[in-house]
Amino acid sequence: MRRILLLIALIAQPALADDWTTFYEQSGYKQTPTYAQTIEYCERLAAASPWVHFTTYGESPQGRALPLLIVDRRGNFTSESVRKTNNAVFLIQAGIHSGEIDGKDAGLMLIRDIAIRKDLAGIIDNVTLLFIPIFSVDGHERISRFNRANQNGPTEMGWRTTAQNLNLNRDYLKADAPEMQAWLRLYNEWLPEFFADCHVTDGADYQYAITHALELFGNMDEGLTEWTRDRYLAPMERLMEQSGFPTVRYASFRVRNEPRSGLESWAAPPRFSEGYTAIQNRPGLLIETHMLKDYKTRVSSTYHMLRITTELLGMEHERLKQLCADADRHAASAAFRARSFPLNFKVGPDSVMIDYLGVEYTVEKSELTGGDWHRYTDQPATFRIPYFNTQIPTAGADLPEAYIVPREWTAAIEKLALHGVALRRTKKEETVEVSAYRLENPSWRSDPFEGRHLASYEPRVFTETRTYPAGSVVVDMNQRAARVAAHLLEPSAPDCLVLWGFFDTIFEQKEYIETYVIEEMAREMIRKDPGLLEQLEVRKAEDPEFAADAERIRDWLYRRTPYWDDRIGVYPVGRIFDKKLAQRLLR
Repeated sequence: MRRILLLIALIAQPALADDWTTFYEQSGYKQTPTYAQTIEYCERLAAASPWVHFTTYGESPQGRALPLLIVDRRGNFTSESVRKTNNAVFLIQAGIHSGEIDGKDAGLMLIRDIAIRKDLAGIIDNVTLLFIPIFSVDGHERISRFNRANQNGPTEMGWRTTAQNLNLNRDYLKADAPEMQAWLRLYNEWLPEFFADCHVTDGADYQYAITHALELFGNMDEGLTEWTRDRYLAPMERLMEQSGFPTVRYASFRVRNEPRSGLESWAAPPRFSEGYTAIQNRPGLLIETHMLKDYKTRVSSTYHMLRITTELLGMEHERLKQLCADADRHAASAAFRARSFPLNFKVGPDSVMIDYLGVEYTVEKSELTGGDWHRYTDQPATFRIPYFNTQIPTAGADLPEAYIVPREWTAAIEKLALHGVALRRTKKEETVEVSAYRLENPSWRSDPFEGRHLASYEPRVFTETRTYPAGSVVVDMNQRAARVAAHLLEPSAPDCLVLWGFFDTIFEQKEYIETYVIEEMAREMIRKDPGLLEQLEVRKAEDPEFAADAERIRDWLYRRTPYWDDRIGVYPVGRIFDKKLAQRLLR
């Protein structure tokens, strides 16, 4: 009897070893694997196929390794070896919000079908895949049935943020999270030609199982923008419809929860993934499946979008690689700096009419809350609505030949290096004339946002001569990462370092004057300049609150003494427009 059982076990063992159904499939398409189960399947893929390599690229705050699968038909698993080929690199990222985990299960099935079952082997003839199955690994393990109130499956899912309660998809430029710092090192090592970030929506109900967003509105190189619109987006949408999953731009309604109000486009700032890859001169695809669709439908639609994207990249690999290289060269050229560089955008007034596959709904007044209650039915409806698909720049900057950052601002310098910005240290103390900013009327958000209190201010340009110590950092804007440098250092940029608080101390008053000192000093100042008293009386007349506040009056007087710190609010980063001076500093 024991021999019979052993024989049965031996016969069954190869069958089990060849069973490549994923945990998700085995669960009846209702569950997603844990971190450990995901790692196990990744390792199994790598052990079974010479086309697949499993590695890690960093560690989370709770000590979990950040997993990465590299898929290459020729067995090239380093950035250096892939660069020697003609392959385009496609980075697929899942689980940045680990409750929105569709991309993980879709990606594991796609790699299995490419490298193990070989049903799709041909789609990587000219493409190297990088697949991050889980980005927010700690959030992934904060698993619960109750993490996504708006979402229909899987049975249990992870949490939106990291263990430090940071939203990684707000962190690309400030890069506070250790996970993001590791991702940036990976990204700048590989500089993938195309990127996809897999999410699940919140928001309105509609018929589409999957939507998307791409940067087509002015914040990416023009050649890449044209390619993305004409050579990628148009065929992708056509092929998705043929696969049974029609898709449309990720919905942002002009009036919240009101599809009939029309759709708005946006140019994503670089705190978001697709906005970040755009300023790195690379197209990025935001995938948003619809939260109310069942998990199987969502994973299947993501699978097809990733499959179709890989196929299109295989057909377009030479053209895309050339366009990325051209965009890098253009960013490093004088022609790029010849025009004002747009930093921020708002939706324009122009629109086109589109058919939108929505769902019938009613708007009722809630007797419980008193607010509008949108109640969706199960009846599909096609809405003829306006799509506002233009963007107008609202802030820009004339870019210099170089920026110079005093060596003492180490946190800012570290961020520049982390983002792949090329830096050069001065060898000696330098006294130079720079274009500078004074940031006036500063204020800060009272509540924290992503661990920081965002600043606002009014930049004013002026010119002065400054002395920078030896070891200060010069940022040559004749480099491929010029867009990134500008977004980090220009104070009008939507995610610049000063906005996120990296330069907050420049706004702080550090020296004070005693009451008895300023009272006596003010009288002497007025004796020498009677017009000062006239100015004070005008100020009092204009602002009764000021007139009733002795401390504010003393402060007004103190600011007019030679003891007042005139460097408050002066941004320490200088801009150098003189080409010869910049070249001298860069030698």
